[in-house]
Amino acid sequence: MIALILKLVLSLGSLGYTSYLFYEGSWGWGICFILVTALFVLTIFRNENILLALNQMRLQNTEKAAKHLARIKQPQYLIKRQRAYYYYLMGLSGANSNSMGQAEQLFRKALNIGLKNDQDKAMAKMNIAAICMGTGRRKEAEMLLSEAKKLDTKGVLSDYIKNLKKQMGRATSKNQMRMAQQMKGKKRVR
Repeated sequence: MIALILKLVLSLGSLGYTSYLFYEGSWGWGICFILVTALFVLTIFRNENILLALNQMRLQNTEKAAKHLARIKQPQYLIKRQRAYYYYLMGLSGANSNSMGQAEQLFRKALNIGLKNDQDKAMAKMNIAAICMGTGRRKEAEMLLSEAKKLDTKGVLSDYIKNLKKQMGRATSKNQMRMAQQMKGKKRVR
């Protein structure tokens, strides 16, 4: 919250100083300070830690991405879209660790808040489907995969979705799991 207030104060101060420069007749310096003011205003709407974490995730360096995301102490004060991408990136970094339940909650939170890009929505739904498949919620996983396929208009995730559907076909049914638990892993004698 303090960082947001500081950014607002700096941008308003820079805007005031820019108008003062134009009033005094220093057009060259005024034009230069328009760029400085634009930079301050841009930092209000784009959090630098989220941008750095997104870049590290694209480079597949989840440890550095998690460090950048850990610098954000109070995500509730972020702008709505930034908060959605914060939870999305936290889910992606959590999906690589052992906390699948927490990753699912973070992906659902990001989808509820509203991700901007359809590819990101498809990726989040695909990850939730993979978690659902791992926990035995097959119908929900199938529904999420079909939604992800609809959102993937460019076909970037089509191979991943096909692989998940193949794995879902190989997964055992609830009846087979129940029979295996009853038999305690022993083969059935006929």
